[in-house]
Amino acid sequence: MNLVHMPPPDQSDGRSALGIGHDRQPVAASACYMRMDSSMQTNRVGILGGSGFVGRHIAGRLAHQGVECRILTRHPHRHRDLMLIPGSEVRQVNVFAPRALQQALKGCDAVINLVGILNQSAKGGFRRAHVELVDVLVDACREAEIRRLLHMSALNADESKGSSEYLRSKGEGENRAHTRGQASIHVTSFRPSVIFGPGDSFFNRFADLLPLAQGVFPLACPNSRFAPVYVGDVADAFARSLDDPDSFARRYELCGPRAFSLRELVAYTAEHLELSTRILGLSDGLSRMQARVLGLLPGKPFTMDNYLSLQTDSVCRENGLRTLGIEPTDIEAVVPLYLGQRSLRQRYFTLRKPA
Repeated sequence: MNLVHMPPPDQSDGRSALGIGHDRQPVAASACYMRMDSSMQTNRVGILGGSGFVGRHIAGRLAHQGVECRILTRHPHRHRDLMLIPGSEVRQVNVFAPRALQQALKGCDAVINLVGILNQSAKGGFRRAHVELVDVLVDACREAEIRRLLHMSALNADESKGSSEYLRSKGEGENRAHTRGQASIHVTSFRPSVIFGPGDSFFNRFADLLPLAQGVFPLACPNSRFAPVYVGDVADAFARSLDDPDSFARRYELCGPRAFSLRELVAYTAEHLELSTRILGLSDGLSRMQARVLGLLPGKPFTMDNYLSLQTDSVCRENGLRTLGIEPTDIEAVVPLYLGQRSLRQRYFTLRKPA
């Protein structure tokens, strides 16, 4: 069973998914931003989606920088641990409600939007989360007199040519953030490949599934390619861009230093779990069949839209981490640490059973 929920990144052939290169924003606009905001300093940031995997790392990174974070969520009681981050506040709000969002953002100097879903839901699905929310957020920023917005997109996001509805909606939302905000809000967007780190939903998801495979793991789209990017590097990219006028109106692709096939990444996971599992790569027809079947199950572990996203390789054409002065972290530096802990726990429980 294959659970690939990751939004893929960009083409490796040198073309931006939206046809917009990192250096193509109008020179006059860039110069104008520099004149207007060369002394910009952010003291408080509102974060939508801040209770998730990436949001927690960004909040921690900004706290280290001395920036206060106001994390907006429907269910603050579920995320009390976030209040342990110095200078952080968890506030209850429905981010889709315009007036409530505007009130919640008052007093913030900037906003970070990390909201995204990987599968359709009953409440409006991709369009509501990726497009309509952006419209609400840009309007709320204007009303709250916030002039800085950092937006999380996805590699290969393309409003017209994205291979899946997920990628098309992500592309449309990213475009709207830039075009609707350009008159009064300085927008920067980030387009990561699959993000890894302790608590991720990629390596950890496969680590949950592989022990259930009984020696053979059927894998859809085994040749799809990724350049996994470390969550700490993603958080650093957001933090470095926050007060940097050079980042205004730019779209940064974020990737790790190496690209791998999905088969290689799953095999790597099995190796570090010390599992002798054969990875059975499925043909295109069987991959489609698996998506149709698993898409009917509760939680939709793998859907046709996920399958379509995997048809585009998740590899950067130009790594924005290096543009921002960040050396990308390799999976070898991080993944063995948390997968190794899982392997030790598995061995412990295996030894306990006979006892």
